[in-house]
Amino acid sequence: MSDSNSKLNSASQTAARQCTGYDYPGSMGRREMLQQFGMGLGSIALSQMLATPNIATAKEKGHYKLQRVPQAKRIIYLFQSGGPSQIDLFDYKPELEKVHGEQLPSDIRKGQRLTSMSGNQASLPLVKSPFKFSQHGESGQWMSELLPHTAKIADELCIVRSMHTEAINHGPAVTHMQTGSQFPGRPSMGAWLDYGLGTENENLPSFVVLVTKNKGGQPLITRLWGSGFLPSKYQGTRFRSGKDPVLYLSNPPGLDSTGRRLMLDRLRELHELKLAEAADPNLEDRIAQYELAFRMQSSIPAVTNVADEPEHIFKLYGAAARQPGSFAANCLLARRLAERGVRFIQLYHPGWDQHGGLVGGLRGQAKETDQASAALVIDLKQRGLLEDTIVIWGGEFGRTNYCQGKLNGNNFGRDHHPRCFSLWLAGGGYKGGVTYGETGPLGYNIHENPMHVHDFHATLLHQMGIDHEQLTYRYQGRRFRLTDVHGQVVREIVS
Repeated sequence: MSDSNSKLNSASQTAARQCTGYDYPGSMGRREMLQQFGMGLGSIALSQMLATPNIATAKEKGHYKLQRVPQAKRIIYLFQSGGPSQIDLFDYKPELEKVHGEQLPSDIRKGQRLTSMSGNQASLPLVKSPFKFSQHGESGQWMSELLPHTAKIADELCIVRSMHTEAINHGPAVTHMQTGSQFPGRPSMGAWLDYGLGTENENLPSFVVLVTKNKGGQPLITRLWGSGFLPSKYQGTRFRSGKDPVLYLSNPPGLDSTGRRLMLDRLRELHELKLAEAADPNLEDRIAQYELAFRMQSSIPAVTNVADEPEHIFKLYGAAARQPGSFAANCLLARRLAERGVRFIQLYHPGWDQHGGLVGGLRGQAKETDQASAALVIDLKQRGLLEDTIVIWGGEFGRTNYCQGKLNGNNFGRDHHPRCFSLWLAGGGYKGGVTYGETGPLGYNIHENPMHVHDFHATLLHQMGIDHEQLTYRYQGRRFRLTDVHGQVVREIVS
């Protein structure tokens, strides 16, 4: 079979799969497929193939046609795993000072379920924040004394105080924020964007994951940055600190780049012989991944080597930026990845689960993240990247306004609270100096402008030029999307 006929065979089967909506039928040949689905449908598939770019080009560009001019090209998500206490960071509640130590009123709780960690407590004493709050910037954003650096960029931030979720435990809640579903198996946000929009660079992954080194807290599972039922090439690539940022990428002893190139060329020829017999998307993805890995052998050392950064940049991000694997170092690396066209950069920083010892624990967490988070926004802005980069800071849920366990001075903790929590966004067309949503005087329920996780995702996709209802993938007879069957774009906070 000639090369042109081989490509025609592969493309026609791919097009037929797209037209019929059936799952991939294994190694079904072209003739068998046309017999199975009808010559008329085969003709439609062939004509569609002839009128569109070849498969390789479609992969580079992604599978989604933009519905609007995007405000953002990339996302950097600073995920604070464990559930930061909004009451002690962003949602100032002076009313709690008046009722400190009193019981949570039943008309405020309204019978809402609690976790098993505090649901059986005989007493639910309300607890004021032990930290001082003040207003910052021309916008007058309220922030805790724990965030002095973030306070300096107050006018760049859109602070959402009315986030809410149904998930009350860490596993489902983190999964919900990352994939749009509480249940495992769905593609992560980065995978959806890579699938839909493709990549802007040839030598690095489109979706990179960085996890703060040597941090305790709730476990972070690889499926949080997985591709779910999307092809595996869309999953996130985790970069680690140390000699080999990506596992198994370096050549083994005795094999140099020339030998690796020859090996990959012969392997590709074998794969193409198989593809000539029957189209196999998994095989095509494997070829693409081998080639990307080869290019990454030179591109990754260049992007992870921060020795060329000037002194004032390390001073901006803080002393920890010189410690590979720290949150500050990962924020600096995120900026370098953004500069090189990586579309989705996910940072995870665990340790925000303060069921007890909140005062010391929260102070330590803020110290580790405050300066570098603000520095990232400042650094992106001074390089002209903030206007088309969305930076997100937040966790999977909030914390209760009452004490978990006994209230003993400042020795207390707060339980999980999905009813309302806070996060902030900057850049990428989000309005700066804006606070969206309002909780009640005691910070237990949302009183104004609620934003569900699905609304959060819908708005992010909107800023990337995507109609969240149109970015879908057919799997097991149903068209899935990041926002499931929900989600509204919150237009009040975007330009």
